Amino acid sequence: MPGNFAVTRSTLRRQIADALRDEVLAGRLRPGRAFTVKEIADQFGVSATPVREALVDLSAQGILEADQHRGFRVPEYSVADYRNMIEARGLVTDGMFQTLVRGHPAFRTAPDDPRTAAALATVRRRGEEAQRAAAAGDLTILIGYDLRFWRELSALFGNPYLADFLDRLRVQSWVCAVQHLLRLPDLRGRLWAGHTELVDALARREAETARRLVAAANTHSLAVLEQLADG
Repeated sequence: MPGNFAVTRSTLRRQIADALRDEVLAGRLRPGRAFTVKEIADQFGVSATPVREALVDLSAQGILEADQHRGFRVPEYSVADYRNMIEARGLVTDGMFQTLVRGHPAFRTAPDDPRTAAALATVRRRGEEAQRAAAAGDLTILIGYDLRFWRELSALFGNPYLADFLDRLRVQSWVCAVQHLLRLPDLRGRLWAGHTELVDALARREAETARRLVAAANTHSLAVLEQLADG
């Protein structure tokens, strides 16, 4: 019985965290929105313990902020915050791409080796879905595929700590970007859609090309947010 309870609580914790994370990334929980553990527990019809654990998890990821003695709230990130986030992301991805030049174990086989080709093909499919969502201006779908694209791509480098750190940075930067992007009535053609180009560059072992693509994406997204912030 105790074992079953632990599994149930863990599952509830994850489900609540996933649901709230999706609400923040979709922009339905707006910046500054505050709530208590009791409020969320009542909404989901569960006890306070898994809710508190879920909110603490989201706070550790930068998706929520703990407001001491008051509960939690959605952070209000600025464009300056976003600039720092993408700078940090760029430092991580630059290092990842440079491992291609030195020969990381995950990429020691030839680009046309079936194992390498299969792994990159899977990532490329995520990129294709992300590009379709970007072309359609569907921000929520794009975020889901973009995060999955980068999780799977960074996992190929064989360092789970790096992959987890990059995922957290990308989630935080999307939380920040969404707060601004929702001001646009039509997002078609305004969002980066170079995922497949990036995978193709990595498949060719062109680390510098991959770096330039990501740098251009970061510059583009920062310019869009700066324009929105300036009205």
